[in-house]
Amino acid sequence: MPATPPVISVRVSTNERRLLEDASALRGVKLSDFVRRQAIEAAEIELLERRTVEIPAKAWEKVEAFLKAPARETPALSELALSKPTWEQ
Repeated sequence: MPATPPVISVRVSTNERRLLEDASALRGVKLSDFVRRQAIEAAEIELLERRTVEIPAKAWEKVEAFLKAPARETPALSELALSKPTWEQ
């Protein structure tokens, strides 16, 4: 029998709840699903902004070589850059 998942309880004002309900309705999801997804996304962003990435010296040499190499032309991007934006067509 699976264990019951832990619960997080949060108090919000009437206006905050209305705002959350409106946003969840626009997404077409239940309020609890909306709040959970938004909280998880905010937590992921918070952690990523504060995370230090360490690159081993040998890997860093490859990164530097890539950055110092001359740019390669990508025909599809060159074509896209010359095309008219959709809103101007």
